[in-house]
Amino acid sequence: MNIIKGIVAPGLLLFMLLIFGTANAAERIAILSFELNDITSLPNTLAEQIRTASIKPLLEQAMIQTGEYEIIQISPEQQKASNAGFGYLFSFHDIAAKLGKGVNADWIIVGQHSKPSFLFSYLIAHVINAHTGKSVARYDIELKGNHEKVMQRGVRKLAREIDRVIVGLGKGD
Repeated sequence: MNIIKGIVAPGLLLFMLLIFGTANAAERIAILSFELNDITSLPNTLAEQIRTASIKPLLEQAMIQTGEYEIIQISPEQQKASNAGFGYLFSFHDIAAKLGKGVNADWIIVGQHSKPSFLFSYLIAHVINAHTGKSVARYDIELKGNHEKVMQRGVRKLAREIDRVIVGLGKGD
């Protein structure tokens, strides 16, 4: 009887935690810093660089508010070490996935802030499964204007779209 209490009961409890405790585990998502692709006649102003730098933290916040996500941080140094140049991680999903998998993320978001005009710009994001290395979705969110509220609305819309695809696909291991 003591064997049952001492070994079997804790073993059964551990087994149940493993089975049921991970059923509702949050998806682990890494969001890279967005790159600025400014092709206007006055490109890469400080204001646009600051605006583009705000996308990652806004998206991280929006993803947490949208669903059950654990945000996995990738440092600028890690991102730079994996990036062979402008647009590299954006274009090569397998390399971005390897970066995400290296930090135990289920998903990695790679994006660009494309600015073809002073009147509008686009948030372009790829949702990549870090386990398979496959891009599962691409989103182009148009931003009309350049005020903070426009960026916040665009990022919230992007978060909803990303959530929709991740919920639909699951971890996809």
